[in-house]
Amino acid sequence: MSRIWAGTDCGKTHHHTLILDADGKTLLSRRVANDESELLKLIGDVLDLADGDKTTWALDMTGGEPGLLIALLVNHGQELVYIPGVAVNRATDSYRGQGKTDARDARVIADQARMRRDLQPIRLGDEATIELRLLTEHRVDLVADRTRTTNRLKALLNSMFPALERALDLGNAGPLVLLAGYQTPAAIRRAGTRRLTTWLRNRKVCNAAALAEKAVEAAERQHTAVTGEKAIAKMVHTLAREVMALNKKIIETDKLIEGRLREHELADVIQSMPGIGTILGAEFLAAVGGSLDAFPTADRLAAFAGVAPAPRDSGQVSGNNHRRTRYHRRLQRVFYTSALISVQHDPNSRKFYDRKRAEGKRHVQAVLALARRRVNVLWSLIRDRRCYQIAPPVTEPA
Repeated sequence: MSRIWAGTDCGKTHHHTLILDADGKTLLSRRVANDESELLKLIGDVLDLADGDKTTWALDMTGGEPGLLIALLVNHGQELVYIPGVAVNRATDSYRGQGKTDARDARVIADQARMRRDLQPIRLGDEATIELRLLTEHRVDLVADRTRTTNRLKALLNSMFPALERALDLGNAGPLVLLAGYQTPAAIRRAGTRRLTTWLRNRKVCNAAALAEKAVEAAERQHTAVTGEKAIAKMVHTLAREVMALNKKIIETDKLIEGRLREHELADVIQSMPGIGTILGAEFLAAVGGSLDAFPTADRLAAFAGVAPAPRDSGQVSGNNHRRTRYHRRLQRVFYTSALISVQHDPNSRKFYDRKRAEGKRHVQAVLALARRRVNVLWSLIRDRRCYQIAPPVTEPA
């Protein structure tokens, strides 16, 4: 059966699709709006053009802007492959001409799909995996917002009341509650330790007495009001409440992630690995698409996660391995963070880490080596559908 290739340069409002036959001849080139009716008309025209031939659609994005197009193509049973944008940019330099247009990019995408056989198919994944991906991405945004807001809060508080900024740990809920009610040294001195303790206890703050003592002690060390204190105090109050609201949203998101992860068939297997909890387990499933269908070997998964070195040999130089520059950043974080945690809780991981340190490797190198080993273990556990177990120690005969 003959085949045609459809390359699509994806955009926010419009996509450009170009069709090539087996000889590289252009059969169709069209710019269409990111609208269901126009996309359906495009798919219908391409299917009529194929006239029974198999059609392969190549896209430079796997989600987001071309989400509607991908859903329509899947509903029509079309074959989809993904070619990264960086690969398109590098391949463009080998084609004649120097201009850059959507039509030119679409032609490069289609032609690369026509010549290459190593492109990854686009898999939508199941409903649970998609929800986990959306929830984990939303959580990452919330955590980034909290970090940014907390840093602004620390900077403002340090400009007005540096002694209190040094005394408080804004990663805890109690100091945020305190700053939502009292911001200036004078206000804290007027309240006093006893009244401030009662005020904090009424708001269910843990260790209210110790926190109140810290605040009053800091207030006693500063009796000067800085310029703009009133405005800064209002901003500190607002930012403290924003951080508290973000903390609440993150907790609610964590509960949603935990509930969705519990419904996945691989949840028990993944969470049995020491160091992988609810959040890291959900991020792992979101990164791999809910299964290991795209990773026939553990080496493929390790390369995708960026915990396996890439060779850079040339001429007489061999064994010249370097860290990869293209990999899934969040998946690498899953394996690295879980490996770091497992050193403290898993005797097998601790033994492997200590051996690498004894070989002269630095801390980060030893943790990366452990992360690479754990990829093999997790891949095997998922393949066999069994949970991780710590082997009992072998006792030597007396």
